[in-house]
Amino acid sequence: MDVKSAFLNGELEEEVYVDQPAVCLYVDDLIFTSNSSDMINKFREDMVKEFEMTDLGLMPYFLVIEVQQTERGIFINQQRYADRILKRFKMDNCNPILTPVQERLKLKKYGSGELVNPTDYKCPLGCLRYLTAKRPDIRYAVGLVSRFMESPRQSHLQAAKCILKYVKGTTSMGILYTVSEEPKLVGYTDSDWAGDTEGRKSTPGYAFHLGTRFFSWSSKKQQVVALSTTEAEYIVVGNCATQAVWLRMMLKYLFHEQVTPTTIICDNNSSISLTKNPVLHGRSKHIDIKYYYIRELVSNKEIAVEFCESENQ
Repeated sequence: MDVKSAFLNGELEEEVYVDQPAVCLYVDDLIFTSNSSDMINKFREDMVKEFEMTDLGLMPYFLVIEVQQTERGIFINQQRYADRILKRFKMDNCNPILTPVQERLKLKKYGSGELVNPTDYKCPLGCLRYLTAKRPDIRYAVGLVSRFMESPRQSHLQAAKCILKYVKGTTSMGILYTVSEEPKLVGYTDSDWAGDTEGRKSTPGYAFHLGTRFFSWSSKKQQVVALSTTEAEYIVVGNCATQAVWLRMMLKYLFHEQVTPTTIICDNNSSISLTKNPVLHGRSKHIDIKYYYIRELVSNKEIAVEFCESENQ
């Protein structure tokens, strides 16, 4: 629904005082959802009575996200926005590539090539960051090239163009959410080790799916330097577990309480052992105490960490 001049059509019974000069924020788009058609109809009627509104029906497009509601499920993608990005930066006729970032790519702050205009570098990256809303496949690549906005060089710009070339061949990709009889929350984690060539910090990532598809994901550089692959993997499992606890609370609030422990998939046996073994040994005693929160969650049976072969990961 679209509100005509948001907040200006409500009846006020009291005086309102605003400091000058004032900044006004107008919010005029509204989304609501429910599994009850009666509740939807009642809410729509109440809003129309209170405000001047336009009912736009089922949501087809919102904040550069396209939504197709079919009998199979709800398909979400950003094809129109992706096409607009490619056209804006004159990449609409480029040759597509199969991956958004080259394998084992190592970018340095003072990379190869001449300096490029920071604005010419920041503009496409800003657009690509919006594209990650429903494109987890480019989340790591966009985060990687975003580290060099201060003084970008040709090597950094080339890496950004590789992402655009990948987008060119995958504009129609999206996520199809279907009905699941038992929506179980499951998390997946992974991390490199000392992948950042400047500060030697690792870049982990995690993703959660509920029932059939992924709906929450993250990939960003760690705040501390890990001294081993075990530590790098252990830290991301801890971060993933913290997110899992928050998601479990949200699902309980939405009447989808997770009655069994949330499984977190990891491809490092040593880090899994650390979540279960309270004994501090040489490989773990230096790890910041805040990352041992995962042990308490495992002990309380809120989280269960399981192994997965790297090839399957």
